[in-house]
Amino acid sequence: MDDGFLMEVCVDSVESAVNAERGGAGRIELCAGLVEGGTTPSMGLLQVVKQCVRVPVFVMIRPRGGDFLYSDREVEVMKADIRLAKLHGADGLVFGALTEDGRIDTELCTALLAVCRPLPVTFHRAFDMVHDPLVALETLISLGFERVLTSGCDSSALEGLSLIKRLAEQVMSPALCVTLGLFPPGGGITERNLQRILEGSTASEFHCSARSARDSGMKFRNPNVAMGASFSAPEYSIKVADVAKVRTLNAIAKNIL
Repeated sequence: MDDGFLMEVCVDSVESAVNAERGGAGRIELCAGLVEGGTTPSMGLLQVVKQCVRVPVFVMIRPRGGDFLYSDREVEVMKADIRLAKLHGADGLVFGALTEDGRIDTELCTALLAVCRPLPVTFHRAFDMVHDPLVALETLISLGFERVLTSGCDSSALEGLSLIKRLAEQVMSPALCVTLGLFPPGGGITERNLQRILEGSTASEFHCSARSARDSGMKFRNPNVAMGASFSAPEYSIKVADVAKVRTLNAIAKNIL
């Protein structure tokens, strides 16, 4: 925490983790598959990132893209990944799970939280898919989540700003602030909208990727082959956290808070 706020940067590579720290990030969310909203990273990636940065590293626990309704076998994968992440130095965990009717899966979350402890846990943007966010927030607080990541149940934090503000006010009420003191908005945060989001939400944290594309070093290129689906990023363009962008967002937040 610095000057009353904390910037968390989600990253999917060692280069991005290093750039995020250099730019002033106070915490890193380590993921794979950012094009899918983030999935569980490899333990090799976690090990090397922990060797290269000093800021806390929170590890995403999400066995696949898509919805947040998990099968029994997927739950076993999540539990195993949590244990491995703790073994390899994770400073915190990030996960979310819902029932088929869009409510917090309290039974599963309780079981996963027990595996995570004593590490702090963030409930990720599965929150943005809930049926009733105000009720869901109270549920998460009662379960013991330290923070919730949300774009206000909309396509970006700017569009969801009014709900983020309502949620932040709910967190600050005397009955709630004891167990959930931080409420970072995330989703579509850029240097163009950060000031409006922070001023409108009263948030003390924010979450972003702050990425830029850089060209691949490959000299030979085959334009006829793609390694992923049609919506995937091209093979010869690599997105990494941009030190300048992180610094700019940091500076904007410092000037506001």
